[in-house]
Amino acid sequence: MSTPSTAADSPSATLAAETAAAQLPTGIPRRRSLGSIGLVLSAGISVQFGGALAASLMPRAGALGVVTLRLVAAAIVLLVVCRPRVRGHGRADWATVIVFGLTMAGMNGLFYQSIARIPLGPAVALEVLGPLALSVLASRRAINLVWAGLALAGVVLLSGGGFGSLDAVGVLYALGAGAMWAAYIVFSARTGRRFPQADGLALAMAVAAVVFLPLGIVESGGKLLDPTTVALGSAVAILSSVLPYTLELIALRRLPASTFAILMSLEPAIAATAGFLVLSQALSATEAAAIALVIAASMGVVLTQTGRGRAKIPEDGS
Repeated sequence: MSTPSTAADSPSATLAAETAAAQLPTGIPRRRSLGSIGLVLSAGISVQFGGALAASLMPRAGALGVVTLRLVAAAIVLLVVCRPRVRGHGRADWATVIVFGLTMAGMNGLFYQSIARIPLGPAVALEVLGPLALSVLASRRAINLVWAGLALAGVVLLSGGGFGSLDAVGVLYALGAGAMWAAYIVFSARTGRRFPQADGLALAMAVAAVVFLPLGIVESGGKLLDPTTVALGSAVAILSSVLPYTLELIALRRLPASTFAILMSLEPAIAATAGFLVLSQALSATEAAAIALVIAASMGVVLTQTGRGRAKIPEDGS
């Protein structure tokens, strides 16, 4: 996930957008480039296996409880490491970081509700449609209608004429998570411009944790205090947030953003693999083909944008 971050909530698309101007010269050493690609792939694997671990934890704490544990643990780690400055920021700064935190909470909550109902691979494929739609709208090129059609074909294959093989509510949650991921990209970029380093991310994660804490308590209650559950939830936070964020930040100092974005397009495939290995979630041939179409559409959008230069993220969200 991306991200959300995974996958489902991973900040990959945001970081690619914010650092696209920092393209490396063509003379980048091959070993350095390959090492950076390894870091990005490692981050994607970490995110998706973290999502698989979260899905296995849900019987113990529930979807909302797992999200709460992940957000709280990630917020504590980021606040301790980043030590963000809370003074000297205006109302617009705080409004931006609060909305960013709310979109993060919504993205995580919806995605985890999704993977509680449908397999991890299809959930990530549906979630990726949010950032994909944002990229298509931002670039405003006719060729991107082809990629949008390819992605739509993937969704139709996944639906089987009405999502007969997938839980309809789970599908809606995944699509909702994708919409929140698109909003996350916009507000993450704005937060990055208003706050130094990762201060905005740490503060937004704290907002998300505070928002979700009552929901987790209502659903899971004392289960959130179980030592084993806390340990597993902390592991999810490390795998799905702290570790991939760090790996991606290091990689993006050396790797062209276009290459980074193409690698992120592979996340549905990584998610399907993680679902199979950790959760024994096998995909049908139709579902595998649908995920391949979504991956191809994502790569097509990235390559199209690379051909014309960086696609701009709308400043006003329009």
